[in-house]
Amino acid sequence: MVMPSQTALSPDAGSDAVSPTTSPVRVVSAPVVPTVELTSTPKRRSFTAKYKLRILDETDHAADTGGVSAILRREGLYSSALTDCRRARAAGTLGALQPRHRGPQKSPKNPLQAELSKANREVAALRRCGVVWIRRKPSSRSKKSGGTSGRDGADARARRQIMIATAIALPPGSGLTSAVCSALSLSRASVLRHRAVLTAPPPLRKARPPSSRALPERERDQVLHHLREPRFADQTPTEVFASLLDEGTYLCSIRTMYRILAAQGEVAERRRQRTHPVYQKPELLAEAPNQVWSWDITKLRGPVKWSYFYLYVILDIFSRRVVGWRVEHAESASQFKELFIDAMEKHEVPRDQLTLHADRGGPMKAKTTALMLVDLGVLKSHSRPHTSNDNPFSEAHFKTLKYQPEFPKNFETIEQVRIPG
Repeated sequence: MVMPSQTALSPDAGSDAVSPTTSPVRVVSAPVVPTVELTSTPKRRSFTAKYKLRILDETDHAADTGGVSAILRREGLYSSALTDCRRARAAGTLGALQPRHRGPQKSPKNPLQAELSKANREVAALRRCGVVWIRRKPSSRSKKSGGTSGRDGADARARRQIMIATAIALPPGSGLTSAVCSALSLSRASVLRHRAVLTAPPPLRKARPPSSRALPERERDQVLHHLREPRFADQTPTEVFASLLDEGTYLCSIRTMYRILAAQGEVAERRRQRTHPVYQKPELLAEAPNQVWSWDITKLRGPVKWSYFYLYVILDIFSRRVVGWRVEHAESASQFKELFIDAMEKHEVPRDQLTLHADRGGPMKAKTTALMLVDLGVLKSHSRPHTSNDNPFSEAHFKTLKYQPEFPKNFETIEQVRIPG
């Protein structure tokens, strides 16, 4: 028997072992943080009033010259967005041109990150010079190779690198290199080779010659002129290629169209960005009975394989009391509606007092369930998506039930499941 106490629904507790906590926590709404989909750098575009007014000014000046399509492709906009901005400017609704403060917040920069990057660059430079030797995990080398393996071999290689670095640091032409190499038993050729690599100028990369099959400048201008036509302003190069091909005109390949647009800076992302909200952990506080209920549905094995009965259970998290249950052949929001209304009437729960917590299953998110809770004055709460331990009390109850020694492996009929006790 659980003594009356403050019991909080903690999502950090696992489904296998659940224990109540006593820290009073309130419900926190979940902010919506959008991210992008199918882009290399997650970033959601936002348009400020200054940006929109600048685009409108540029398109107004370019309307006579036919450069509106070039501006739309360069900025990654559709003509419909341009039309909406013009209507807002004409109507004088300045609020429509104000930026919308949403999207992911920038994380504060780590003050030690710059120092760490500088240290890594210095270590890399010393490693290239042969001064720093990174000790690797001792590897088992073959006995026949004649090399020293293990820790002694790593120490010997490190000492040799230090001696080579010392010989390289000597001024060339002083006559000391041969003497030092003889004294340290080093190969003079190795020292000279390392020194030549360090003193050699960086290699110059030759410019890639243009392809002999590349389009001449006149034909590139012709392709760009077709892509900037007003009828192709909202179409991709693939659609433009197909439309021109239907008219009997072949200019170049689709990939060449993309290259020409990229050279002019007119290839930008125009798709609608998908948002992925960040959900807060559901934290509810129960200080008395009938304040927070938790419910869930679990499967019970039927008489044959792949046949199940579905057990609906509603718990009061303050006392862990089962306030309502039923067994049906399927999961259904309408069947839960009957069970919940009956439990509300049986325990005489007043309006605007109860909070019902559940996961994100089909019956839990169904419109029938949502409308019923609104009519009864019940506040709903859901687990985070793809998080199995945000409904700990119901999950722990089902585990306790199914791990009982007398719990049957399967049930022959639904009447057998409905027998109390």
